Amino acid sequence: MPLLIGIIALCAPRFVIAMLWLFSTWFTGVFETRAWPILGFIFLPLTLLWYSAVTNWFMGEWNWWQMLVLVLAIFGDLHSERNVSRGE
Repeated sequence: MPLLIGIIALCAPRFVIAMLWLFSTWFTGVFETRAWPILGFIFLPLTLLWYSAVTNWFMGEWNWWQMLVLVLAIFGDLHSERNVSRGE
């Protein structure tokens, strides 16, 4: 089941964020305010999902490979937004 959610998250990250927000406690205790998850939902959904995954699965411990995946998530978010703005 987690693998299926991961695959869906790559295709439709905002859908997965909404489902996690509504039906689980995934984001509880990850952020101090509600502003960061809302901004992440709007601007950087893959980055938001990865940040919350590191916080939940790895107790917030950032090693080199967590940072590498974070950079890839940021590039993925920026690339998808660039394609949307071009109309592709």
